Amino acid sequence: MNVTTETFERDVIERSRKLPVVVDFWAAWCGPCRMLGPAIEAEAEKRADSVVLAKIDVDTENALAARYGIQSIPTVAAFVDGEPVAGFVGAQPAAAIGRFLDDLIAKHAEAVQVA
Repeated sequence: MNVTTETFERDVIERSRKLPVVVDFWAAWCGPCRMLGPAIEAEAEKRADSVVLAKIDVDTENALAARYGIQSIPTVAAFVDGEPVAGFVGAQPAAAIGRFLDDLIAKHAEAVQVA
């Protein structure tokens, strides 16, 4: 889902209280972003019941990029309980993205069991 400044609180912060939300900070002109996009979308789709993928265009939503200190794109940030908890910078292969998502989902499941 594409997220804007107006929808960020609902789509990322509030949703992350139920499921991890992975935010892809990207821009249309960014070559590595165009490589990462399809891979992260495919990997998130495989885990659609356990994680939500949100995309933020840093050119149109530069206030959000500034709020989270995004200096390089693509940057991926995972939110849990309203807070960024993990992430990575740069294009990654599908296998690495899958491991990142699986680790995030496992840590979230452990935290839910403990609570």
